Amino acid sequence: MSLRQHKIATIPGDGIGVEVVDATLKVLQALQDMHQTFTLNIEPLDWSSKNYLITGTYIPESAWPKLKAYDAILFGAVGSPDVPDDISLWKLILPLRKRLNQYINLRPIRVLPGLSSPLKSCAPDQLDWVIVRENSEGEYAGQGGVSHEDTPYTIANEVAVFTRTAIERTMRFAFEVADSRHRKKLTMVTKSNAQRFGLVLWDQIFYEVAKDYPQVETDRMLVDAMTVRMVLKPQSLDTVVATNLHGDILSDLAAALAGSIGVAPSSNLDPTRKFPSMFEPIHGSAPDIAGMGIANPLATFWSAAEMLRWLGEGDAADHLMRAIEETTQSDVRTPDLQGSATMMDVTNKVIWAIQNTLHYNQ
Repeated sequence: MSLRQHKIATIPGDGIGVEVVDATLKVLQALQDMHQTFTLNIEPLDWSSKNYLITGTYIPESAWPKLKAYDAILFGAVGSPDVPDDISLWKLILPLRKRLNQYINLRPIRVLPGLSSPLKSCAPDQLDWVIVRENSEGEYAGQGGVSHEDTPYTIANEVAVFTRTAIERTMRFAFEVADSRHRKKLTMVTKSNAQRFGLVLWDQIFYEVAKDYPQVETDRMLVDAMTVRMVLKPQSLDTVVATNLHGDILSDLAAALAGSIGVAPSSNLDPTRKFPSMFEPIHGSAPDIAGMGIANPLATFWSAAEMLRWLGEGDAADHLMRAIEETTQSDVRTPDLQGSATMMDVTNKVIWAIQNTLHYNQ
């Protein structure tokens, strides 16, 4: 039987991104060795802030045709004290999402076995969400500008862009996700009482699309009220769809409520599969702990599991998630989970669990 081949680009980036991607490659190798049904052909790309300071660019223009030929991208983190955050964001992450048509950001949120929510009244099974975030426009569309720079009359405009095309495709994706889950419930987050043009359109299209999914229960929340509901009534939520900005903010809150931002994954998806999708932990580059060997690699491991599932390797994805869960139930935990283990301790524990977990696909 021939091995299924997947071509993967890795972009470790900066800070702990380099460390957690390296750890993830060790875990993925252990999975390949156990399954022997697929192989990941890995190519690292050094598109770091350090390289940017030398070359003046993150992504060489000549790299785009080659990048589009990959099956998936595993991303670490970007951000350096030497480069302003808006530069690293707009010259690396956002161009990747936009030029590779990754118009859905998908973030599963749940309390992993052995962990607990900081919400004292929340049982682990009461917090199990998927956040579907529109990933291509809104306040992150890059429209606007600055005039009268360096004067007392400086004007800065940030234009939020909302289009029927982007809204409708996001809504349909979210309804499909909700329909695939046990509760079949979708909550739409908006702020149309204050943003009366773009987000009124957002509301309108949500209700239009809902007519095609009568089996999915729906409700609507204003984003400020949504933060309260996430804290006080987590069990009332299941699948959530939100704009780019609102989804970005709410998913970080959700990760914290599930125990730690250090275990939270994300997927930047091109549902058309014309271009590669990108998988990354939601935490940043954490320069304050970079090089100390204490970063939590579980968010990147979980992101890698989502990548495997997207590539059609569901058995391997399930196997990796079981190994992650076995690790979270143990006492091998990094400091963000109130433990004293190093990143390599956690990595070795996950690899041990991969190699010793029986019936991983049942």
